[in-house]
Amino acid sequence: MNVGRKIVFFDIDGTLLDEQKQLPLSTIEAVRRLKQSGVYVAIATGRAPFMFEHVRKQLGIDSFVSFNGQYVVFEGNVLYKQPLRREKIRALTEEAHKNGHPLVFMDAEKMRASISDHPHIHVSMASLKFAHPPVDPLYYENKDIYQALLFCRAEEEEPYVRNYPEFRFVRWHDVSTDVLPAGGSKAEGIRMMIEKLGIDKKDVYAFGDGLNDIEMLSFVGTGVAMGNAHEEVKRVADFVTKPVDKEGIWYGLKQLQLIR
Repeated sequence: MNVGRKIVFFDIDGTLLDEQKQLPLSTIEAVRRLKQSGVYVAIATGRAPFMFEHVRKQLGIDSFVSFNGQYVVFEGNVLYKQPLRREKIRALTEEAHKNGHPLVFMDAEKMRASISDHPHIHVSMASLKFAHPPVDPLYYENKDIYQALLFCRAEEEEPYVRNYPEFRFVRWHDVSTDVLPAGGSKAEGIRMMIEKLGIDKKDVYAFGDGLNDIEMLSFVGTGVAMGNAHEEVKRVADFVTKPVDKEGIWYGLKQLQLIR
């Protein structure tokens, strides 16, 4: 099945959403025009599906790569999923708790914290406009967990990286890092989708700003870094657009001649 000549993947935080977690009006109009021009539009995010349903509804987007590549959906149908290995989550949780580091476990529908009322969880989740999740320390035992959040500072992360080669740790906050399967990335999720849809990689575009977007921007035919992106992200991009709050999506799509 070939859904169209081109496809564009958008990251959410810092790309579609500004610092206030709002969709700029110029972004809403740009996505509308993009779809109107026959370009297929999808999301590629580190968020869980339940964490960006409002964005999908507002933009009319039904296809996405979520959990940094671990859960891929096209038009409401799951194309690919890769949960974390349960026994490894159990081991990581036990070690993290000994070090005073809590976790949040995420499946496709919910998230649950390993302990209650932890300041690291409060501050990092608040940056995404979410509250501290309810507590269920054994949530991973009966659910498919596609991503966990480990709450520790960067200088405390190295022992986990060394002891758990099955996992990939991608920092997204001063006090929190994503826990993914080794080899997992947005690029892998995008590859799964475009192979199933029969879209050539040269016709694939992606916009992003964070460290978890590096593989994605390197993989696609045209990788676009937001003006507010990390310098490492800008270095791998084919093009750097304006910041998200300066009509960056609109400007980038216009420069690439994907919208008029």
